[in-house]
Amino acid sequence: MQIIDYEQYILSSNLVHPDKIRYYSGWVKRFLRMNLSDQLSDLEKVKQFSESLSVDTDVADWQRGQARHAVEIYLNLFLKHVRAEATDDHPEVSKHIETLRNALRLKHYAYKTESSYIDWSRRYLKYCREMDYDPKISSSVKFYLSFLAVKQKVAAATQNQAFNSILFLFRNVFDCELDNLKGTIRAKKKVNLPTVLSIEETKLLFEQVDGSKRFMLELIYGTGMRVSEFIRLRVKDIDFENGILMIIDGKGGKDRSVLFPKKLVDQMRVHLAKIKVLHNGDLEKGYGDVYLPQALGRKYPNAGREWKWQYVFPSGNLAVDPRSGKVRRHHISDRTVQKIMSKAVFSAGIQKKASVHTLRHSYATHLLMSGVNIREIQELLGHKNLETTMIYTHVLKEISRKPESPLDML
Repeated sequence: MQIIDYEQYILSSNLVHPDKIRYYSGWVKRFLRMNLSDQLSDLEKVKQFSESLSVDTDVADWQRGQARHAVEIYLNLFLKHVRAEATDDHPEVSKHIETLRNALRLKHYAYKTESSYIDWSRRYLKYCREMDYDPKISSSVKFYLSFLAVKQKVAAATQNQAFNSILFLFRNVFDCELDNLKGTIRAKKKVNLPTVLSIEETKLLFEQVDGSKRFMLELIYGTGMRVSEFIRLRVKDIDFENGILMIIDGKGGKDRSVLFPKKLVDQMRVHLAKIKVLHNGDLEKGYGDVYLPQALGRKYPNAGREWKWQYVFPSGNLAVDPRSGKVRRHHISDRTVQKIMSKAVFSAGIQKKASVHTLRHSYATHLLMSGVNIREIQELLGHKNLETTMIYTHVLKEISRKPESPLDML
């Protein structure tokens, strides 16, 4: 029965081509017949299974790769899916969440966004069950958003996150639009000017770090990239000849180019040489396959092993891809970059509440100070609306030409 469920799972999840499902289930049957100890980790089980196939002369190299992928899906995705279904409050919730997950993946949403949308949608659906509300009508959403603001006292950004998640649920799962949300109690939104480092503070910050850590912070500041764009940068996105970096599928799903600082070009070449050695080592061990958008991955199944698709800043460890179940080297975590920034801020003695995103704010403000047109800054930052970029003109007013205190005139 479990094998049939496994086949249905990989078919509904669109993980492999339908023609290959019978081969995948065959490899899982062979794996289960080994009856490996439960004391072994999943990675160790996959390794032992792969080693058992390597001594079988009837199994080709490409078949071993397929077999390993089949077992990785079984251990890392299918079994977790089964356990999650067993703990959900109601089958209807599980059904909606599964449909939601498939819709998010078909639209190539980032895994972090997928997790957030699923979490908020699950909370909303459970709230409706507890309150005996129909989750498919707008008034239920109105009550839930008001509940978040009044009872949970969430921030405006958090309430907006919940709203966007539920909006996606309505459009892609319930196949209807949200309307008549007038009168919904909204969480209070604070309007704060962004934190910006002075040029002197920026120099001092960089002096606190060296090597690859300094290179990372300087690249974020020198390009104005969001940290999410920085960690997902791939080798193919670097254009040495034209001195630009391509940001692919940035915020809002848009592509753009950013300035590639000349002083970082040589460092980038050295950095890439080190990363290529790491990638070649992964390939020798049977790994080296990086995540690709689903449609591209299905059309070119071996493209993920090519050098041009590798992340410029890969993780130090191999890990299981939570979507495909494959063991891969993912990109560096945004938390890792934030830790580097936090330590540098502390070492520099900077008292401002500065995060990695502060480098982006500082980049925009310093460009404005040097006379760059606000429209050009908007394009470099990838802002949809000019109003978003205009906030830096207010920052500039705050930090320049402050009136002198009358006391200083005495």
